[in-house]
Amino acid sequence: MALFSKKPVYAHCDGPCGVYDPASARIAGEAVLSMTKKLLDLHTPETGNDQATLAYYNTMTRYIQIKEEEAEKCKKEVLILWTDYFKPVHLEKFPELHDLVWQTTKLCSSNKHEVSLEHAEELMTHLEKVHTIFWKTKDRKVEWVLAS
Repeated sequence: MALFSKKPVYAHCDGPCGVYDPASARIAGEAVLSMTKKLLDLHTPETGNDQATLAYYNTMTRYIQIKEEEAEKCKKEVLILWTDYFKPVHLEKFPELHDLVWQTTKLCSSNKHEVSLEHAEELMTHLEKVHTIFWKTKDRKVEWVLAS
């Protein structure tokens, strides 16, 4: 008598949890946009004010660190959807998906190494498209709602 059966097990990912949602990518994207706006709103303090200069660099460094971390998190979340959730049948139904994911992850990278309001906003536009396609694959209409 065998202790384990030899039945095949089928899953679309490494761990068949079935829990996927583009919301975590959206939240990370919103943080990228927020930090980009905050960085662009920072103003260099007057020369000779050492305390203000120190505070300026401290704030700028923190915003940059958060922006970079969140851009990487966003990229990871989009890639999880791409590699673990989306299947060939989704590509057949949404042929733009491959390029959309590629462009979205490239925008995540762009937002890590630059401070561009245009690219941060473009990232959010791409994430909304990923969101829309994701929920269409589940035959559900889930509204795009921003946390900020």
